[in-house]
Amino acid sequence: MAELDGPDEAAPPTEPAAGGAAAGAVRRTLWRHADYMKIWTAATVSLMGSQVSQLAIPIIAAVVLYSSPLEVALLGAVEMAPFILFALPAGAWLDRVRRRPVLIAGDVGRGLALLTIPIAFAAGVLTIWQLYAVGFITGSLTVLFDVADQSYLPALLDREELVEGNAKLSLPQSSAQVVGPALAGGLIGAVGAPFAIVFDAASFFASGGLISLIRKPEPRPERRVTETGAHTSAREDIAEGLRYVLGNRYLRTIAGSTATSNLGTSIAFSIFAIFAYRELGLSYQLVGTVFGLGGLGVLIGALVSERLSRRLGVGPAIVWSMFLSGPATFMYALMPSEVPIAAALLLGSVFLTGFTAVVYNVNQVSFRQAITPLDMQGRMNATMRFIVWGTMPLGSLIGGVLASFLPLRTTIAVGATVASAAFLWVLFSPVRSLREIPTQARDAHSNT
Repeated sequence: MAELDGPDEAAPPTEPAAGGAAAGAVRRTLWRHADYMKIWTAATVSLMGSQVSQLAIPIIAAVVLYSSPLEVALLGAVEMAPFILFALPAGAWLDRVRRRPVLIAGDVGRGLALLTIPIAFAAGVLTIWQLYAVGFITGSLTVLFDVADQSYLPALLDREELVEGNAKLSLPQSSAQVVGPALAGGLIGAVGAPFAIVFDAASFFASGGLISLIRKPEPRPERRVTETGAHTSAREDIAEGLRYVLGNRYLRTIAGSTATSNLGTSIAFSIFAIFAYRELGLSYQLVGTVFGLGGLGVLIGALVSERLSRRLGVGPAIVWSMFLSGPATFMYALMPSEVPIAAALLLGSVFLTGFTAVVYNVNQVSFRQAITPLDMQGRMNATMRFIVWGTMPLGSLIGGVLASFLPLRTTIAVGATVASAAFLWVLFSPVRSLREIPTQARDAHSNT
């Protein structure tokens, strides 16, 4: 591979815009980009279905199986553990294969795994251990899907389209978070949490089918070779990905900030189901409705993230959005036993969390994709996922242990305190001075 500050081969080759416009011509909106719209629609369907499982599986553990706080918290730890175990080798492998078949297999596999939950419940044999197994399988497939997904977009779009593409991809997330929780709450109330999961399984099958319809050819990546002409090993590729991220002063501080935020929020939300349903006595329908209304924050964030990055600059948008995410977690910690006040604070927490997360992610993900050569995309995204999502199972485990000895509210406050410190990484770094997305992959390379 070329050095980070090396010659032009560090940047992907220049080619016509993915929408078909030649350089210098007026580019069509991505809403008219047929292949992009298949990815966009697949994300909409899948994310809508995932809202059901995100609400239903903790309910099954906390209410149907009446598991302990530690057992419920371990659900999150088991589901996220594959990002520690498999993210780095997945990134090395995904830089050697086409990404689209991996996306399809990841969707179909997750749908099949989820279907085992309602089947086992109907047979009367569902246990917390099966929920752990399903969580680990779906988490492992999500590692592959997530790394492949972020690595596939730069092959589908031109660099100048990435902010728009990521911003538009955040709209399905916002729509799902507005409509999905209320739908999930009503569905769970109507058919029960175990059977509601069938909806999520079907959404994964539909998503995989849509991605299979993409027609833009995806070239098979060439195997990397050493100076002696031999193919590089997976270990060498993983090490190079780590050096790339940790050696870049922008990427390593973004990784540190996101990892700290995820650690804190995972501690705080690891015992949400027990706190909300068993201690505060909130109903599934109320929680679903509150999360749906709060999801408007994601929608607004998706609509204004591109505008904010132009007005404030990419770096300030990253810093300010991370700074504001801390108070959002503290609002959750302050929820009292009075249902109307608890619902209002939960609404504010979900709204602010969604808004800041979208603004932060659209800007930092677009920046990462823009500065990274195509042949490094898989390993860069995998390394980032290893770092930033690797703290989540640790946070869930810490939250479960703390909740076994401390009041639930105290555990939540500890997590909120950790999450509130996350912005310091990017505040005291070169990230805060970034004004716009670089136009060449080498523009923001730095080993200092």
